[in-house]
Amino acid sequence: MDDINKYIQIDGLIRFGKPCIIGTRISIDDILKWLSSGMSYEEIERDFPQLKREHILAALSFAANREASLRLIHI
Repeated sequence: MDDINKYIQIDGLIRFGKPCIIGTRISIDDILKWLSSGMSYEEIERDFPQLKREHILAALSFAANREASLRLIHI
């Protein structure tokens, strides 16, 4: 996904600053937990009609980018 910034925001006043889908209080963490619990894209879209496929893909892309930038420092 090229421009996840048009789908995701981080606002300290929404969900304590967790990354969320713009215009909702649905966090990236929520979406990842639903997917990891076995929910399909279609189930998520049905249960949360404000979410579209591009929102779910943006959440996955955000998580992948964050994971790719994670660095462990050996002390």
